[in-house]
Amino acid sequence: MHVRRAAVALSVALLTAAPLSVVTAPAANSAAAPEAPSAVAVAWQRIALRTIFTEGATPPQVGALHLAFTSVAVHDAVQATQGLGSNAARAAVATAAHDVLSAYFVNSRVHLDADLAASLAKVPNGPGETKGILSGRAAAAAMIESRVGDGFGDPSIVYAKPPAIGIWQPPPGGAMATPWLGFVRPLVPIAPVLLDGPDAVPSAAYATDYDEVRRLGSVGSVQRSQEQTDVARFFAFNPPVMYRDALCRLLDAEPTSLARTARLFALIDASVANAMIETFRLKFEVGFWRPFEAIATVDDGNPATEPEAGWAPLVPNPAYSEYPSGHAAATAPMAETIRSMLGEDTTLVLRNPTLGAERTYTTLTALEHDALHARIWGGLHFRDAMDDGYDLGHRTAQAVAAAFD
Repeated sequence: MHVRRAAVALSVALLTAAPLSVVTAPAANSAAAPEAPSAVAVAWQRIALRTIFTEGATPPQVGALHLAFTSVAVHDAVQATQGLGSNAARAAVATAAHDVLSAYFVNSRVHLDADLAASLAKVPNGPGETKGILSGRAAAAAMIESRVGDGFGDPSIVYAKPPAIGIWQPPPGGAMATPWLGFVRPLVPIAPVLLDGPDAVPSAAYATDYDEVRRLGSVGSVQRSQEQTDVARFFAFNPPVMYRDALCRLLDAEPTSLARTARLFALIDASVANAMIETFRLKFEVGFWRPFEAIATVDDGNPATEPEAGWAPLVPNPAYSEYPSGHAAATAPMAETIRSMLGEDTTLVLRNPTLGAERTYTTLTALEHDALHARIWGGLHFRDAMDDGYDLGHRTAQAVAAAFD
């Protein structure tokens, strides 16, 4: 991380030395009620969600990268304004987030420009605002430059494993979604987390997981309870959006400092991005089949498993292989980071707008328990892929936090 921050400092120096004209917003209304300095960081997290997932219609696993680009640039911008005061930091946050999102979501620039003007209108005109804008521009430019040639969207990477027992196949006429994701350069250079891979199909451990998802994960299961069904359907909603929304509402009610808020989001998003990249590399290289292929269509040779014609999962299958869980890559690093910074007993109120449902979790362990089991009860994963996915996510978050500064 030191290399990028050096680039930010150099960019700030060059921008400050150049005879640039910085366009500032009208002076803030002194009669308006003051808001916490960290409010601008939370506001731009919501803007990022709107830009990436609503306007951009970005898949969750890809949106995790864009969130990371944005949040890390914001964090670096805040760090670059240390000692310059709150006005500089607030202007830096808005500018950095605006510039990163504008670079990747060109069709949203009109909205983002309006958002930036609204944010800067709350910052008094003056040297602090000007320095903050310059710092934000520099941090965004450094982030964007650092991602050139990082493998994002590489069309040359195509999944093509031949059919075999235990091997996932794309849907007829289709292809693996985002196969390139596993080959993107990580946000933070840490050692990969070593996993032992899926259980061998002939093994007793595989048969145990097979039976669990067969009984509890099918669309017509009579053994799955109503609560298990509700949990499975609830967590089928886009996890980065659901978790980010809950965290933003928590920080509205219980604000912390701007620097701490920026660090929290940067650590969450860098960890999730790193975990998602490693997860998709394994999905591409291992290519383990999903329960619907294992249960409905094949006699796998394991004497403890029994095919069930017509078996289908409660939750629709995504177009990529099973091991390890991408949902775990979105959940475990988020939970581990919040646990380390805010505490295990952090209360998050999750909302699924598609269902109009809400679930309150008073511990992160309880949230992880339900999110993990949701993918088994939804028929998408064997337990081994969930357990290993959470292990990968937790250890990634710990390593990213250790390497971040």
